[in-house]
Amino acid sequence: MLGKDPHHPDVIVAANGGTDLIYLPATNEKDLAPAKAMAGDIVKFLLTQDYVSGVFVNDKLGKIPGALSMSDAGLMGDARTPQPAIFVNFRSFSTGCANELQCAVAIMDTPLATGQGNHGSFSRAETRNFMAAIGPSFKTGYADPAPISNADIAPTLAQVMGLDLPSKGALKGRVISEALAGGAPVKAQSRVIKSAPGAEGVQTILNLQTVGATRYFDAAGFAGKTVGLKTQ
Repeated sequence: MLGKDPHHPDVIVAANGGTDLIYLPATNEKDLAPAKAMAGDIVKFLLTQDYVSGVFVNDKLGKIPGALSMSDAGLMGDARTPQPAIFVNFRSFSTGCANELQCAVAIMDTPLATGQGNHGSFSRAETRNFMAAIGPSFKTGYADPAPISNADIAPTLAQVMGLDLPSKGALKGRVISEALAGGAPVKAQSRVIKSAPGAEGVQTILNLQTVGATRYFDAAGFAGKTVGLKTQ
């Protein structure tokens, strides 16, 4: 907590492993001018730090050069917990093996030792994972080229079991229909979103894929500072 009064801090930094969440209590005030000014100063500082790779700012605070909006990465939810003002992604890099996704190193804000589990950053080495399913409802020997996330597991199993599973909120997965027996292929589209340039031309870049209305986030950060990040 930063500020003159620890009971009423100006800034709160919450460690989150490969990312940090920055809260500005002034974001909840009717007059957002002080929060916008402070957020601008913080983002300008973060863009110059070698341990940072990507900054997202709460939509209430408007556009800030060098940062994307939190809604771009699906971070503006409706939970009752307070929304952060700034989402900070930490840098990652490869140790030089043939497949950089298998030997990535990420900076973490944590007291844990190397090898202990933790929340990851926005590198492709941490967002890319392996999923497999077997059974009479699934195709045999099928490698799905479309993106999938753990949010898709529940609706897919509900479909297989014939259950009506209503979703709560707009952030939900999809039925992995293309992997089910008799399922048709789905079309995935890739996108690269870039912020306006900040200090020294630094931009936050976001790689994502979509299948219909479902979004999948692959990587985010600054060019050359996030493993697996594509700039084009």
